[in-house]
Amino acid sequence: MECPFCSTRPEVILYEDELIRILIDSYPANRGHLLVVPRRHVESWWELSGEEKVALIRGMELAMEKLRETLKPDAFNVGMNLGREAGQTVPHLHLHVIPRWKGDCAHPRGGVRKAVLDLEDENLSLKERWVRNRLNEKEIEKLREAFSP
Repeated sequence: MECPFCSTRPEVILYEDELIRILIDSYPANRGHLLVVPRRHVESWWELSGEEKVALIRGMELAMEKLRETLKPDAFNVGMNLGREAGQTVPHLHLHVIPRWKGDCAHPRGGVRKAVLDLEDENLSLKERWVRNRLNEKEIEKLREAFSP
């Protein structure tokens, strides 16, 4: 299987430097869902260098800053699925930055804990939610401008 984060389509890249990329998620859990990925292909946290770990955190902060400027969310979910048993489906480490708005789901309490509690993810139960959650061209352009130097 070709790694989707190593051979990323240019139109989903919002930011990149020598260590990380910030990508638009292809299956967004919410509008503006971004991924921070190391440029080097690694599957687990333990394969990262200290410098790459710091770069991922810096990328998370940058993603949240630009999302706050452009889409004005009320909150964020941030996390990683480290290993297949934790829900990791792409074997290239990635950090999710998911903007949240008041009222965007019926039961936000518990956040990422829901995965461990084995509750159905209301955002993944219907394919049309992925389509609805995708940013429109105007929103993508606004984000691109925010990430431009």
